[in-house]
Amino acid sequence: MAQHSGGRRVPGAPERPRSPDAVLGGGVGFSVAVVLPAGGTGERTGLQTPKQFCSLLNRPLISYTIQAFERVSWIGNIVVVVAQDNMAMMTDIIRRFRHRKARVVPGGSTRHRSIFSGVRALSEGESGAAPAKPDVVLIHDAVRPFVEEDFLFEIAMAAKENGAAGAIRPLVSTVIATKPEGFLDHSLERAKYRASEMPQGFRYDVINQAYQKCGHSDLEFGTECLLLALQYSGINAKLIEGPPTLWKVTYKRDLAAAESIIKEALCRSACVFTGASARATELALPLRKAMGVLDMELDVFPEVTGEASCLSKEWNFIQLSVHNSGLSEVEVTIRALEAADRSFLHPVVVVLVLLNASDCPSVSESWAVPAAIMELASAVRLRNILLYGVQLRRNEDPGSRGGSVERLAGLAATLIRDRNPVLAGQVLQA
Repeated sequence: MAQHSGGRRVPGAPERPRSPDAVLGGGVGFSVAVVLPAGGTGERTGLQTPKQFCSLLNRPLISYTIQAFERVSWIGNIVVVVAQDNMAMMTDIIRRFRHRKARVVPGGSTRHRSIFSGVRALSEGESGAAPAKPDVVLIHDAVRPFVEEDFLFEIAMAAKENGAAGAIRPLVSTVIATKPEGFLDHSLERAKYRASEMPQGFRYDVINQAYQKCGHSDLEFGTECLLLALQYSGINAKLIEGPPTLWKVTYKRDLAAAESIIKEALCRSACVFTGASARATELALPLRKAMGVLDMELDVFPEVTGEASCLSKEWNFIQLSVHNSGLSEVEVTIRALEAADRSFLHPVVVVLVLLNASDCPSVSESWAVPAAIMELASAVRLRNILLYGVQLRRNEDPGSRGGSVERLAGLAATLIRDRNPVLAGQVLQA
């Protein structure tokens, strides 16, 4: 059974207080769906490819955004709204990156028309299925990939209670009005105003009614969903200050910044496979705790089989094995990674931790295993997988066992963060 932690914090983001329900993994107690408008042309990036489809580490930006919602257990389904010309491409992205909760629908000529298409799709069902409209709809930009589960929880709960809720951020610059001649007219008092951000949440009937009642001018020129809820459903939204990580990829330079954040985030988590070894299972929990001190989160699984979802999302894997099963088990992990049909531009790290069956391994074992690891590492490196070996000797002294685990945690964290190809295939001592 997988041992999952909660929503992962993006590096650099401040800690947010979690609600009791979120901490206990209890969800929200009502159905939640997501609409991701992704019909923009990306004119401000100056690129031919719309920014939501730009590739970061060989994965489209929009795929990271979808994944941020898919990892939230209490979110039921995700509707991605794209221009008609991009339907086939978006469908292929959903297939290639195995987005199980997402489906794609065609949008309209403006942002509001596209969101309305997504809202309608939630009540129409999929592929002839009976409609099951959600209680709450979250609307989010496809190019804001760093949304956190804790904040989604706040927005969803506030939307359910108040009818509508939205993220805001303080203004960082003074807003001024200009005269037609290009001279200053007046400035606004910055303390009284906030920037409207995403995500926004609505009870389904509130946002659906607002779109049904609004006029042509709103659909053509409007951009603020919260204003539609106020004007046409009479709902005054609850505004919640969001974290800095809600920023939107707007310009070309933002793509480089987003890739940097993603690379750092990829080094903050790993999957641990324990196999059938009792010693490995016993080691997993103290290892998880020790790596948590190093700001790295671990998900623990007994086997690779049946856990293909983590193989399609994680970039770091730790295999805990005894010497006589280590190579076969890590080969299973590598084959499963390849079967997941992922394209690896950024190196994937696999750390094989060898737990000696005794304090004095045989001569044949001590020579054969490192040589075989080196050979396997050379082969998989061609597929951009970095395989490292770490030998953890069994220590019968309970008082020093914690030190061994801490050394293992520090070494594994360093290998994952540095991704040093020179050390691939080496068997290091912990």
